[in-house]
Amino acid sequence: MNPQDESRWAKWCRDDGSVVSCTEKVKVMNENLDELAQMAQDLFEDGLLMEVSAEQMRTVLHQLVDALQNPYK
Repeated sequence: MNPQDESRWAKWCRDDGSVVSCTEKVKVMNENLDELAQMAQDLFEDGLLMEVSAEQMRTVLHQLVDALQNPYK
């Protein structure tokens, strides 16, 4: 993904469906996702190099995301 492309990630929305339009908030979210994407790619490639199946790597990454908890609710 091109880091200069601000549309590379989702349009960020609040729970009520309104769009988060603060440029700085959008920038931080996009930067955080860029970092996470690179870290996940590195983890995936390391697993493949260690002969872990691609399917299992994807399953584990999905489980990780599914287990995230909202500490603000």
